[in-house]
Amino acid sequence: MNYRLFFAAILSVFITFQSCKTKSEPQLANTTTEIRQWKPEDTRSITGVNEKRGLILNSEEATPGYVLFQPSSSTETFLINKKGEVVHKWTGELNCMQSYLQDNGNLIRLERDIDFPTFAAGGQAGRIREYDWDGNMLWDYEYATETELIHHDIEILPNGNILAISYEVITPEEAAAAGRDPEHTAKAGIWPDKIIEIKPQRPEGGEVVWEWRMWDHIVQDRDSTKPNFGTVAEHPRKIDVNAGGGEAGQPMTEEQITQMKKMGFLTSNATADNQNSDITHVNAVAYNADLDQIAISSPHLHEIYIIDHSIGTAEARGEAGDLLYRWGNPQNYGRGTEEDQVLYGQHDIKWIPKGYPGAGNLMVFNNDIPEPGNKMPSVWAAIMQAQSPDPQVKIEDIGNYSAVHEFSPPMDNSGSYEIKENAPFGPEKTQWDYMAPDKYSFYSAFISGAQRLKNGNTLITSGAKGRFFEVTANKEIVWEYWNPYVHHYVLPDGSASQPTGPFIYGQFRATQFTPDFPAFQNKDLKPIQPQPETFEFKMPSPPENANVQ
Repeated sequence: MNYRLFFAAILSVFITFQSCKTKSEPQLANTTTEIRQWKPEDTRSITGVNEKRGLILNSEEATPGYVLFQPSSSTETFLINKKGEVVHKWTGELNCMQSYLQDNGNLIRLERDIDFPTFAAGGQAGRIREYDWDGNMLWDYEYATETELIHHDIEILPNGNILAISYEVITPEEAAAAGRDPEHTAKAGIWPDKIIEIKPQRPEGGEVVWEWRMWDHIVQDRDSTKPNFGTVAEHPRKIDVNAGGGEAGQPMTEEQITQMKKMGFLTSNATADNQNSDITHVNAVAYNADLDQIAISSPHLHEIYIIDHSIGTAEARGEAGDLLYRWGNPQNYGRGTEEDQVLYGQHDIKWIPKGYPGAGNLMVFNNDIPEPGNKMPSVWAAIMQAQSPDPQVKIEDIGNYSAVHEFSPPMDNSGSYEIKENAPFGPEKTQWDYMAPDKYSFYSAFISGAQRLKNGNTLITSGAKGRFFEVTANKEIVWEYWNPYVHHYVLPDGSASQPTGPFIYGQFRATQFTPDFPAFQNKDLKPIQPQPETFEFKMPSPPENANVQ
């Protein structure tokens, strides 16, 4: 990618997507002073900032229940009914990444520590806190050092322990010694992921009682004098240490990075030396108690992985800790080409629970599916295309789209995930998919998620726009809600808590609960009064002396 073009494009889109209090017709600025009117027929909106917000549809076919989510850059978590009314909220001190409502009514939140060092890749957290129904903090746990940081997602286990995703720092010297290509290794090193299991020690602290590291399960075919050398295709249960991260080319300058921080596109720790350190960027973790297995999602490698939780930490460092299963991008392990790639920057892998239609299958949100011939990451392609001097060219002509997939990993007679000699892991076909009828109107290049409901419907979060909608098995939309809340929590130094840029309504994901969920027993779930203040967006006026076409 040309980083100078990238920076110029983002700078222009920031000018376009400033936020105000009243609505107006949007306009789009290019990197000079020329402005052209951005009309609906020119392109689809990748941010949804001018869409109607709040409840859009609540049909009789909608599944009863309550939906939990947290507004962007907020310290609050909201619980809404299917009418779109807030019936409860929790307020903490820190920016909330993700919330997990427990049977006892307590809320466990993954939060953004205010001053963690080193890491700068989006989704950073560093803190887990637990609150009772009334918002009183019951537990506080910090995992944020110069070499480790929990981020993106957690999973509460049946025994009350918590699985968390963590970065760990591998220095350039350590990476090179393991066979990593120095030409694709950031000066600050690389940050592969690991999974840790935390045993809470209330009211403060916790003990890491289990660990699995990606770095223990790598292979490389670059240097026969280094460890982990082998033919990648002969080791499909290991991760090619050179498969992900680190684009060649000129990185952004410190000056450009400073501007990006001011615009809300980068977090405070970003530097020119760590732009390509985040090589895997695991963004989701899920647990299957029946199998005692863990599923994780790596959008930078465009794959999901399943690992064994039944083994101890010592075993997890060896061959027993190798991948049980992977799916989405077989070219990563030498058993496919670009044409075989299925996943593109995916999010929110999870098993469908027992007793639900599709039980035991996996579900994933496939964010950024490209049209043939589109080689550019499409969210940025969209931004750049919006600068086109030709108003007849639509983003649909080059653009990408999103989908939700349900799929069933093939197993052999022993219950192991099946992989045939010289072939990739299956399946070749999915069990169920959702895409918009016009394909393009359902698109979120990042964040997002999907949840199967007990009646067979599916709740989908189109994260970039902050859109939640429920579809039937026949793919009919029966409920739709667009997040109307935008909060402006910033860190003590005034910087953004998470990079959002123009995606001010963005949501990581939403979770629906049934009306008889145990946490709701004896709770007053009437709409709170007054309802929280919503946010209206206004496009700023063009710069003075601009040439408006």
